[in-house]
Formats: sequence, C-alpha cells, structure tokens
Amino acid sequence: MTLFQCTGWIELDGISLSTREVEKIVQTDPEQIRRFGGEFALSFDTCHARDHFGIIPSPGPKGALVCSGQVRFSIEPDPAPCTLDEAIVTAVRLRSGEGVTALSGGVDSSLVAALAGRECVAVGLAGSHDLAQARHAAELLNLTCTEVEITPEEIADALPAVVAAIPKKDPINTSIAVTQYFITRWAGAHGYRRIITGQGADELFGGYARYLSSPTLEEDLARDVLGLEAQAERDQAVAALHGTYLSMPYLDIRVVRAARAIPAQEKVHDGQRKIPLREVAECHIPPELAEYGKKAMQYGSGVWGVLKKLAHKNGYKTSVQDYIDHIGRVEHGH
Repeated sequence: MTLFQCTGWIELDGISLSTREVEKIVQTDPEQIRRFGGEFALSFDTCHARDHFGIIPSPGPKGALVCSGQVRFSIEPDPAPCTLDEAIVTAVRLRSGEGVTALSGGVDSSLVAALAGRECVAVGLAGSHDLAQARHAAELLNLTCTEVEITPEEIADALPAVVAAIPKKDPINTSIAVTQYFITRWAGAHGYRRIITGQGADELFGGYARYLSSPTLEEDLARDVLGLEAQAERDQAVAALHGTYLSMPYLDIRVVRAARAIPAQEKVHDGQRKIPLREVAECHIPPELAEYGKKAMQYGSGVWGVLKKLAHKNGYKTSVQDYIDHIGRVEHGH
C-alpha cells in the first residue's frame, strides 16, 4: 500500500480505532470502511474517503470511498438506536481520548466539557462575557480552563488570514471565524490537534432566539441543520491555519439521529429553547449551567464590537462588509 494517510479519527461500532488498526482494515477488509464512523479524511493507493457528514475537509464527496475517480460505495455508519443522553455521552467519550475543549460557559460547551473531562480553553477580550462565564463554568465543573485574552490589535492582525481562509466572507462568518482563529491558535501552540466543541447544538435543538417566534419551526430547523456543513467548512479552514481541527460531538451520527427524532415543538416552546438538550444536561452538570442562555460566540467574546470599531476606524463607518471586502482586496493585491 502506498501513501496511507488518516486525518482525524475513526470508530467502528463504538470503538475508537488506532491508525494501525485502520491501516490493517484498509489492507485486509476495505469493505468495513462502509461502517466507519468518526471524523476523518482517509487516503491510500488511488483511493480517498471522508466521514459521513464531511466534518474533516478533503477533496471528494463526503460519506464516500472514491478510487481512481470513481465512487466505490457510500460510508454510512449505523450504530444501534439509543436515547439522546446515551448518544451525547457516547459521542463525547469517543472524542475525549485527546485534545482540549473549547469552553464558553453555555449549556452546549459546558455539557461537552464536563463529559470530556479535559483541559479547557476560553477566548475573549479582557472583561468579556465569555471569559467570565467560562471561568465560572470551569469552577463549577472543577475543570482547568486557560483564559486567552485577545486585543483589538491582535484581531486586526488576524483578519487578513481569516478572510483569506474562509469561504463566505460576510460579517457574521468573519467574526465567528476570528474567535475560532484564536482558540485554534492557542491549541496548536500548546501541542493540541483536536479541539472539542459544542457546534451544532443550536441548529439541532433550537437554540436561536428567532426560533421562539417562528411560524415554520420544523422547516427552519431543517434548513439550519443543512447549513452546518458550510459552518464546519469555515471553522475547519481557520483551524487548519494552526495545524488543528475541530471535533464536534453534537454532529455525531447518534446525536443527529436522536435529535431529528424529536419533534420541533418539543425543542422550543413556552419561551424556552433547546429543551431536550437542557434536560440531558441537568443529569450531568449543575442546573444553573444547564439552564443558562448564552450570547452567540461573536458577541460574547467581544469580537463583533471590535470588528465594527475597526471598520469605522478604517473609513468604513456604515458597512462592516465593505471593510471585509477591502481586506480581501488588499490580500489579493488589488
């Protein structure tokens, strides 16, 4: 076999496989690749494969083994049915053999952090909401959490690399990606490749405030879940700048299946959001964290406010988008 490479991690029937075990399966029984779970990009000989949801970026279609340019078969892991609690616990367990957890103190990341039991990292400007809440959550969970204070100057310096890396260069995607940039930079600098995150929970369980007044909640949730692939592409592009990747337990096939089986009206009602996730969280973390309603990453970290100020300072007083476009043009020498 030539050029065997595996990025990410692979599981088979709930058991995490070592690189050597994966290589042996590929050599002796490649049909088993059909059942590979995890988050991976795999290549050998003239073949390459990606995980079912395409979490790890790589050429070729997600959820397929392609050899010599032809799709040989789909990759469709089929774990046994389980409850949402079992699904989340299993998803985090499979990912927590290595890495650092990105913690912001909301229910999504606090539940993952508690189950993973690993060192945590939080990012934000000095005095930001996310740093304070992550500190509080880490104390309640008895976890070590490194607080990375970022400055407006560092954000300005990072913007060209972030804008160049991400596919969709708009204000929301840019501000989220900037926050991810500093999380992944810290992780890479401290020897971590895997960063365990809470991404996907808002879309799967109904976490956004706009869901409270939506007359088409089921359709909105379905549409937003489809958008998770683009989010993952954005975040992994930034992570790759630092030799890292994001691992997303809520996008484990067990969790996705369990979440999709719950009717939308059970996820959001009576002014409450993410109800099924909070019910699971109450079994594993203190109630105040399970019930906490956190600001979105770009606001809680303080990055959005800095981005607006930088746009204004650079002469773009009414449009952050124009400022981002300007950065893109400068990067391309225009």
